Amino acid sequence: MISQAAAAELTLLRYGPAGQEKPGLRDDQGQIRDLSAHINDWTPENLADEVLERIADLPVDQLPLVNGDVRLGNPVTGSQKIMAIGFNYIDHAAEMAVDVPEEPLVFSKAITALNGPNDVIISPRNATKLDYEAELVVIIGKKAQYVSEADALDYVAGFSTGNDVSERAFQRERGGQFVKGKSADSFAPFGPHMVTRDSIDDIQELSIWSEVNGERRQDGNTNQMVFGVREIVSHLSQFMTLMPGDVIYTGTPEGVGDGISPPQYLQPGDTVRIGIEGIGEIEQNVVAPR
Repeated sequence: MISQAAAAELTLLRYGPAGQEKPGLRDDQGQIRDLSAHINDWTPENLADEVLERIADLPVDQLPLVNGDVRLGNPVTGSQKIMAIGFNYIDHAAEMAVDVPEEPLVFSKAITALNGPNDVIISPRNATKLDYEAELVVIIGKKAQYVSEADALDYVAGFSTGNDVSERAFQRERGGQFVKGKSADSFAPFGPHMVTRDSIDDIQELSIWSEVNGERRQDGNTNQMVFGVREIVSHLSQFMTLMPGDVIYTGTPEGVGDGISPPQYLQPGDTVRIGIEGIGEIEQNVVAPR
C-alpha cells in the first residue's frame, strides 16, 4: 500500500533583490502575496507539513499584495546540497549513446551553483560546450534516511522547474566526474516557485519542455523517467541523509544541445525557457564569462 501523509496545496515563492528575498505565495489569480508577517523565510525548518498547513489556513485575500514587476529568487533558501540523476529519461540516454542505467546514476552540483529562476546563466571561462537540461526538481521537506519507496513522497515538500546547466567538455573531457561540468556559478536555476506535493495529482504524468531562442528543443513527459520520484528519493536516502531544503534534479528528456547533430551549444546572447505542466516556467539569458 502506497503511503502519503497529507500536505497543504500551496504555490510558494521568494521575491526581491538577490540576498534580500521575502517569503510569499501566489494566489488563485496569479498574484503574489507577502507572507513576511507570518513567516521569516522559506527556510528548511519551514518546509515541514505542519508549517505548510498553518500557512494554508491563512485568509489569502487578506495577505498584502505585492505590486509591480519583482525579481523571483529560488523558492527555498538554506539548502545544504544539490543532488542530481543522470540519463534518467529513456530517450535522453539513447541520444547520448549510453545504456539505460540499472539503478540511478547519482551526481552532485555545488551549492554555489544555485541561481534564481530568471537570473542570467554565466558562461564559465574557457567554456566550449555549454548546454541546457529541462528538469523536474524535488525539494525535500523533512529528514529522510533509509526511506522506502512507498513512503518516499511523505518526505517531499514540493516540486519546482529547473535547468541543469552543463558544460559538456568540463563534464567529459577533463578527467572525469560530472560535478566539474555541473557546478559553475549560475548552473542550478530553479523556480519560479515551489508547488507543494498535494497540488500535483500525478508527478509522473507531466509534460516538460525547453526552448532556445524560441525554438522548441525538448518536449517530453515525466512518465518517460527510468526512475520515478519515489524511487529517486528512496534510493538517495540509502546512501546519504536527505535534509529539509535539499534539492534533487531528476533528469532530462531528449533534445539537449549536445544530442543534436551537429551539436547546438549555448552562446552568450541566447535565451533558454523551460516549463513543466502544473509547476511553472523559468527563463535565463546567457551572458559572457566574468
